[in-house]
Parts: sequence; C-alpha cells; structure tokens
Amino acid sequence: MTQPLDRRAPAATFLTHFFGGGLIDKGECYVVERFLSMSSGEIRRSPGAASPGKNGHARPTPEVASVDEVRELRPVYNEIIVCTGLGTRSGVQYFGSHAIWGQILRRKRFPR
Repeated sequence: MTQPLDRRAPAATFLTHFFGGGLIDKGECYVVERFLSMSSGEIRRSPGAASPGKNGHARPTPEVASVDEVRELRPVYNEIIVCTGLGTRSGVQYFGSHAIWGQILRRKRFPR
C-alpha cells in the first residue's frame, strides 16, 4: 500500500538557482520570501507571512535568516523560496517540484 502524499512535507526533488554571487559566508543575512505556485499558473506570495498593517490590510513581514539557516531551507511541492542578501543583493532560489514541472505536465500542452 502506498503512502498518501503529504503536501506540507519538504519536497524530495527541488531546483536550486543561485543568482548574483550566490550565498556568501562572511556574516551576510538574507531576506527570505515565500511564494506559492497555483494550479492556474499564477504565483502568489505565501499567506502565512503576512501581518496586519495600516488600515487593516495585510503586509508581508520579512523573515531574515543566516547563511546556515538558508542552506537548510527546503520548499514544499508547490513553493518557491527566494533568499536575497541584505548587502550584496545576491542569493538563492529554491523551487519545489510542482512549481517547476506542474505547468509542463498539464495535459492541455501535449497533443493527443
């Protein structure tokens, strides 16, 4: 019997993309932003990272992490994590397996 898919567990397969100079070990801190890939193809900011702001509107709360914490991050199957250095503007992006392959494997794109 197979186990059901746990959609909140970290993805076993994910893509890592370094930009700028990548991760820098010299005490750099990174702003961590989380996004979700919807089945319609839209990418939206993750709702868990918002706090009430002016006039009751939700504003994203930046999460700051060290280099070691960034290296340990793992996206869930439909999540995109973007970590940008505060001083250098370089960093890393982690893409969950559905965020990459979900739109490619849709039946509409393949002729019968």
